Amino acid sequence: MSTTHEQRRAFLRSGTTLSAVGLALLAGRPALAQGMKGDTSKDVDILNIALGLEHEAINAYQLGAGSGLLKKPVLDVAVQFQGHHKAHRDALAATIRKLGGQPVAEKKLDEYAKDLKADTLKSQADVLSLATRLELGATNAYISVIPALGDRELAQVASRLAADEAMHFTVLTSALGRPLPASALSFGA
Repeated sequence: MSTTHEQRRAFLRSGTTLSAVGLALLAGRPALAQGMKGDTSKDVDILNIALGLEHEAINAYQLGAGSGLLKKPVLDVAVQFQGHHKAHRDALAATIRKLGGQPVAEKKLDEYAKDLKADTLKSQADVLSLATRLELGATNAYISVIPALGDRELAQVASRLAADEAMHFTVLTSALGRPLPASALSFGA
């Protein structure tokens, strides 16, 4: 099992313990976070797992863009999605710092290339298949934290992150010419 797969599974298992404090800060709502109680050390751990996954997504899109395998307009979409992941990364890192933690460092591109088996990418479809798999994992990871949230505004933040990932998954699936999930409630299961 790859480190990335282990991280994603850990996030899915532990994501339901993210405190309201952590999510309020992630939402850019420090006033809401004031006075809330919660174990922020667990939040830092969970947010760092999510941050690691965002680093991975940014670098996966970089590998795809730099491979020469993506053609316009797919390349433009990949760069746009990479930008979304950079925004997610920045929000997560800022929240980790506000909680007194140290954001997990981004690895070198070569390490991501090895972890993601970039040497096996031989076509645009290969790159898109990798991105689709990562986006589905991210969608499910973010959805996993929503049920634990008692505050509607905080649940909305987690939902917005999951929605970005689901949008990416859907666009990439369509670009591959694959059918969208046939049944309802296919994410987060």
